[in-house]
Amino acid sequence: MKALRYITYLLALIAVQSVMAQNTKPTITSHLSADTVMIGDRVTLTVEVEKDVMQHIVFPTFNFESQGEEGESKEPSIEVIRDYAPDTIPQEGRRVLLRKRYEMAVYDEGVYHMGKAQVLYFDKNLIDTLFAEREEELFVKTFQIDSTMTSVRELKPQMTLKLRFAEFGGYLAIALGLLLLLAFAIYLLVRHLSKQGKRISDLFKPAPPVPAHIVAIEALEKLRDEKLWQNNKHKLYYSGLSDILRTYLAGRFEVGAMEMTTDEIADALRNIDIEQKPKMDLLSVLRDADLVKFAKATPEADDNELAYSKAYHFVEETKPVEVVTEEEDLPTKNEKEVAQ
Repeated sequence: MKALRYITYLLALIAVQSVMAQNTKPTITSHLSADTVMIGDRVTLTVEVEKDVMQHIVFPTFNFESQGEEGESKEPSIEVIRDYAPDTIPQEGRRVLLRKRYEMAVYDEGVYHMGKAQVLYFDKNLIDTLFAEREEELFVKTFQIDSTMTSVRELKPQMTLKLRFAEFGGYLAIALGLLLLLAFAIYLLVRHLSKQGKRISDLFKPAPPVPAHIVAIEALEKLRDEKLWQNNKHKLYYSGLSDILRTYLAGRFEVGAMEMTTDEIADALRNIDIEQKPKMDLLSVLRDADLVKFAKATPEADDNELAYSKAYHFVEETKPVEVVTEEEDLPTKNEKEVAQ
């Protein structure tokens, strides 16, 4: 008798635990924001799971099918626009409600059998798939066009409109204003140049070339400021002197000195009216430069200074002589007034 009571108690306990396990199992529901939409509209699928705090739920990705009017299978044309994160809503006791939303867009007409919403359920050593009670269906409609009430018409030809003065009058006024402003500026410029005894064409004449002696003097002064021989750069120093003098000869006397040797330059200078001393100074500097460049000679400091002096005086003594006319020698009217 006692054994029978014990077995009855054990069976009752197992039954109670089974009922409690079923009551604590998560429940899943789903619904669409609308079951009938037009092509291109958006619809939201909401999946809700009520569960215990310690239970774990994973929301899967949904697969959709569509069928045509006659039931033929079609390619899925539902696109998930946005997958919202699950919301957790506290319930009574240890229960919580998980709510997940999928925002979708539909681009094809038909009936979409979306099936039952499902989730993956984890509880201790248990892994199971839970389904909602009902299947979701979405009806997608399109706009119906009554072809009997619509007629196809030919394209209308392009319209040609008359040109109105108001369309370009403002631009014309601006252009005339700019032309007047330019003409006035040219008038002021011509008047200013005429006071100086010049013409407007003088502005477009190329600048006269710098005289060869001025170029040579400036180059000699720059070479001196570089202090090459003072830093034991004798070859650069004498190469600079030689190039300056050869360039001066080409510009002043039209002698191709840059391609000539020193002896060839000496022969060319015999037909040029140059005094003997400047000519000898020039040849002395060129020969010293040849010794430094090709024989690696190292002149003394006094010789370096003397070579520079000879080159400088050669340019000064052979530069063109400025001719002063008699008119320039005569005093001007203002100078006479000042003198009186």
